[in-house]
Amino acid sequence: MRNIGIITSGGDCGGLNGVIKGAALTCLAKGMTAYIIPNGYAGLYNLVDLKALTKLTKERIEEIEVFIAGSEAGNSRVKISKIKDENRYARIKEGLKKFQIDALVIAGGDDTGSVVADLASQGIPCVHAPKTMDLDLMPYSVGGDSTINRITEQLRDLRTTGRTHNRIIVVEVFGRYAGHTAFRGGVAADADAVLIPEIPVNFDVLYKHIKEAFIRRVEQSDVLAGTAIVVVAEGLRDASGGELVDMTGEPDSFGHRKLMGAGRYVVKQLEDRVKADPEIKAFMKRTGQFVDGVYEIPEVREIRPSHLVRCGFSSSLDSNFGLEVGSAAVELVTAGTVGVTVVSYRGGTIEYMDVKDAIVQRLVDPADVALFESLGVSFGREPVKTQAKTKKVTGTPVRVY
Repeated sequence: MRNIGIITSGGDCGGLNGVIKGAALTCLAKGMTAYIIPNGYAGLYNLVDLKALTKLTKERIEEIEVFIAGSEAGNSRVKISKIKDENRYARIKEGLKKFQIDALVIAGGDDTGSVVADLASQGIPCVHAPKTMDLDLMPYSVGGDSTINRITEQLRDLRTTGRTHNRIIVVEVFGRYAGHTAFRGGVAADADAVLIPEIPVNFDVLYKHIKEAFIRRVEQSDVLAGTAIVVVAEGLRDASGGELVDMTGEPDSFGHRKLMGAGRYVVKQLEDRVKADPEIKAFMKRTGQFVDGVYEIPEVREIRPSHLVRCGFSSSLDSNFGLEVGSAAVELVTAGTVGVTVVSYRGGTIEYMDVKDAIVQRLVDPADVALFESLGVSFGREPVKTQAKTKKVTGTPVRVY
């Protein structure tokens, strides 16, 4: 191995620049050279047409700051097998040969991992560095901790506007199939309710919980001010278990359709119940808020921070992990271990797993949900009681997420 190409694919998030820098610095230490292949798999497919690649010299590597989110290499959402070119793999190999690239380090999530497996099956050496802010890969992935921190900060900040206006705030965040970041970010911000794809929502149960918390806070306040916060993952499912998708648009190359707006849906469900609840008018009058025909019910307001939860800065955890898995990926390809996903690089030992096993979807554990239900957080269902079990472990690292 002499030259390594580095690709980042899928959505942006914290930790990606750590992967790039870790891989590039390890190449440098081994007397090898790392190159950025820009714009994800689109750049890989078009590599043969590019005039030059950015060489990651010591000086250029220093310009990459691990604490900055996003990717110095750029990303795209392209599935190689869906490209309408029967010579697509030969074209990619020609591009790699043109720049004398011996192997690829590719950072991305489950969609990216499926392409890594595809490329490896076509004889293109590559290693998958796990990246997804949704935390739905089997190993920990860069991006998750950064996003949880961003969600927590924004929920904390939104309390000020919610309390000033006596609003119920509904915040929609990412998480199409797994609700890890909504769950952990919401819990860390003391949200009143967290709605995740794993648990279909009973809106009557949710409304009862939010109404009680909101009214209690306002009435107990010496200035009659209060708020309630609901966090909802974009992949929310209602009681029927159906996904809220826009069927009028075309799916992307990975088969995903655009979602219709979980936050708006939750707002509508809560608003309908607020308007129909005779106790709300009495509450508004007791607290001096009611104005006939003008201000009769509290406002339920939707907020969508969208890409603000995945941009800006990387958490310390993601910066560290990114450097580790970037370095580990280079170590694996130089050892001839390709077509795999890095799990960890700790204590001088690199752990890895087959890509097909790594990209199996990991969902929120129901036992974790039950724990936080017992602590007063609503998940849009009647709380499930469980009995805690105990287990002594030795020499086993604790998984944070």
